[in-house]
Amino acid sequence: MNTRHTLSVLVENKPGVLTRVAALFARRAFNIHSLAVGETEDPQLSRITVVVDAAERPLEQVTKQLNKLVNVLKIVELEPESTVERQLLLVKVSASDSTRANVLQVVDLFRAHVVDVVPDTVTIEATGSESKVRAFLSALEPYGIREIVQSGAVAIGRGSRSLSERVSAELSLLRA
Repeated sequence: MNTRHTLSVLVENKPGVLTRVAALFARRAFNIHSLAVGETEDPQLSRITVVVDAAERPLEQVTKQLNKLVNVLKIVELEPESTVERQLLLVKVSASDSTRANVLQVVDLFRAHVVDVVPDTVTIEATGSESKVRAFLSALEPYGIREIVQSGAVAIGRGSRSLSERVSAELSLLRA
């Protein structure tokens, strides 16, 4: 049985690393639902957040293969109950004079923000869990969604433990 898994992969911030990580999932025929990457607080490190559907055993095999890649420093599967996960959504919605107030009411209800207004549309920014983003889009659908842009999920473990602090400290010792 496949289940959704969120992996946090700490890598060296070098060209080609993302390609090698994504290719490993592709070779195993995993469908990547979401992929987000960005620099960490240490400019030499990047964090890749990957959300995939996978059975436990094949995911374990991919994790072992990821660990063998030279530029991969640490991989953690983030458990939903101990993780803060968010997505960013930009959505362009039709908003005529007669519907604009209703659209803005939905925006307020979901604590979203209007980032652009023109006579016939509004562009809205929203952040939240996958279920909140889906609910927000459903609430806007009757008004006419013209365009959607979504980030992948970004996730971080709850609490004071920091994955990248430990790896940065280890790298500093190796470079010294």
